[in-house]
Amino acid sequence: MRGAAPDRRGRRGGRTPRTVSVHGGPVVAGAALPRDVVVNPSLATWVGVGDDGAIEIRVGKVELGQGIVTALAQVAAEELDVPVSQLRMLPANTGTGPDEGLTAGSTSVADAGSALRVVCANVRALFVAAAARRWLVLPEEVTVVDGHLCTVAGDRCTTFGALAAAVDLRTPARADVTPKDPRTYRLVGSSAARLDLPDKVSGAARYIADLRLPGQLFGRVVRPPSPGARLITVDAEVVGSVAVDVVRDGSFLGVVGADEAVVVSAAERLRRAATWAEHDRLPDEDDLATFLTGGPHEAIPVVADEGPRMPAVRTLRARYTRPFLAHASIAPSCGVARWEPDGSVSIWSHTQGVHRLRDAVARALDLPSTTVTVQHVENAGCYGHNAADDAAFDAVLLARGTPGRPVQVQWSRRDELAWAPFGPAMVVDVEAGLGASGSVVSWSFDVWSQGHNSRPGYAGVPGLLAGAHLAGAPPLPAAADPPTRTGGGTVRNAVPVYDLPGRRITGHRLLDSPIRSSALRALGAHHNVFAIESFMDELAAAVGADPLEHRLRHLPDERARAVLTTAAEAADWGDPSPDGVARGIGLARYKDRGAYCAVVAEVEARTDIRVRRLTLAVDVGRVVNPDGVRMQIEGGAVQATSWTLKERVRFDRSRVTSDDWESYPILRFSEVPPVSVHVIDRPDRPSVGAGEAAQGPTAAALANAVAAAVGVRVRDLPLTPEAVVAAIEAAAP
Repeated sequence: MRGAAPDRRGRRGGRTPRTVSVHGGPVVAGAALPRDVVVNPSLATWVGVGDDGAIEIRVGKVELGQGIVTALAQVAAEELDVPVSQLRMLPANTGTGPDEGLTAGSTSVADAGSALRVVCANVRALFVAAAARRWLVLPEEVTVVDGHLCTVAGDRCTTFGALAAAVDLRTPARADVTPKDPRTYRLVGSSAARLDLPDKVSGAARYIADLRLPGQLFGRVVRPPSPGARLITVDAEVVGSVAVDVVRDGSFLGVVGADEAVVVSAAERLRRAATWAEHDRLPDEDDLATFLTGGPHEAIPVVADEGPRMPAVRTLRARYTRPFLAHASIAPSCGVARWEPDGSVSIWSHTQGVHRLRDAVARALDLPSTTVTVQHVENAGCYGHNAADDAAFDAVLLARGTPGRPVQVQWSRRDELAWAPFGPAMVVDVEAGLGASGSVVSWSFDVWSQGHNSRPGYAGVPGLLAGAHLAGAPPLPAAADPPTRTGGGTVRNAVPVYDLPGRRITGHRLLDSPIRSSALRALGAHHNVFAIESFMDELAAAVGADPLEHRLRHLPDERARAVLTTAAEAADWGDPSPDGVARGIGLARYKDRGAYCAVVAEVEARTDIRVRRLTLAVDVGRVVNPDGVRMQIEGGAVQATSWTLKERVRFDRSRVTSDDWESYPILRFSEVPPVSVHVIDRPDRPSVGAGEAAQGPTAAALANAVAAAVGVRVRDLPLTPEAVVAAIEAAAP
């Protein structure tokens, strides 16, 4: 079939319906297409149908272990009325699929899901129209069930594969084709089995480190010993007569060869033979507050309420801090690249944004972006901007000298923990006035942080680590922040979910820093919610109120109240606890417009801090896959527990020193608490993401539980036993 519009002519006297709704709902005149469809309007960019009936689905979002491919497959299968097993979910690719920006910010279901609904409804409509023309019936007389197109009477049936040659998907999506009424969903809202797990459970070759392309070589990069270090000399002869090539460009130093073990050995010999110029550029890790508040800063005004304020009878102030945090994925980053003989470049990467990486590589090497192709390949879980893009660029630089042969670069654990971008350290100063009734009458909140975005293309630069090490290259600029309208970075979730009068909320982004920072799961929301919710507990204690009741007193949002009370009831809030055991609570709505999440933590704090259980309630609007939501919330809560109790990047004045699992401890399997997640489904509300909703509320709930258990407040993360003992000693008369 050619052309964009289905043929609506039928055999009954040429009757033409005034409107057509392919799924029974009303057509909305002039309805707006989702943003991702506007940017990528051709249906063929998203969907392909083979003669065998297999339906290829291409999206710009990528699988990071969060199960998004499964959820999006459910959305597509629902709108097409085919089994999920009929779909082939293809990896994101700059050459064949849509540009949907980044897989970040808990937006995949909201953005890619809404786009797929419209696209697949359009595709279904075209196939229905093709079947109707073939049978000389109206489109309304054709139905689709489990991938079979049949007349309503049931006397004729066909398949998507049989009609593939008759339907041209190289046509733009139309806004007047209506997706299904959510009340009729059969697949969306069910817990479909994860499509990616069988390979992972069986150990199949699925990850980028497993990739073996014809003629593949292996590469390793010799990192500088410290940020800002400059390579002075290196004796390339130390590699001896082994079959490797040494690559040097300024302070970029690497090795390429056919035998991976030989390459690793040669890189280590080069590391020992290199001399570097180093400087003490890093801040005092024990006084990050002075470093962050010292400036210079970009001021980020968020809220400044006007009008008269009620008088305060008491004013409370507190400062909360967190250190730098590492992504600390189980598997280090990896990249593969092939520099083609014609000058084009092919890249395989576990990047979060294939199009962003393509453009950054092209800009860094002064190539047309059309000559660079990036395909996503999975790696270990990613929690923001880790080193995936950097490893891919390493591979490109090493492959440049061996045209036609792919080069795989695997980072070491030391590289990953010392050189991947860190989640920024943060400081919050908060002050509140309490009225005679105990209610909050004023609220002042200042947050200081490095920027939360140095992804490829930020601040007008490629933003790739090795790019700053090449000869003549300037240093990378300080990290920026995402726009406040999209959630911000430093000020993400700096606005409390509560109804508080007299607010003044301001962010302060550090404009100069020797430590590379970028997006880490939830960005500034983790620390801002930790500070807000910790302070809400301190305010409750000041007026002798129960923390739950104090929150409800200031909380008009019914959806927020629902998750708060659901979590509290499920966690037995208010029931007596043994000595040294206590519960704490935390609440937020992610980015002020995303998922609502409430957490109750039960901890035991005697000689150590042990989390006995975590109870969470979440509202993500319409639930696509209940198990997927629960897994995302549970994973976020466990990771936040690790951040809150254990994690801290360590460094001296020149080098990062926490470059292994001993110096950068994470939560052990034996320390993971039981986690229960209660999902409140809102089928009448748009779906929002779950991946980052639990970080802040979990940190706050843990801090509040520890404070309730030991009787003193620890305001500086992580909440280690040593930090608790120090707080107890400081509070002693």
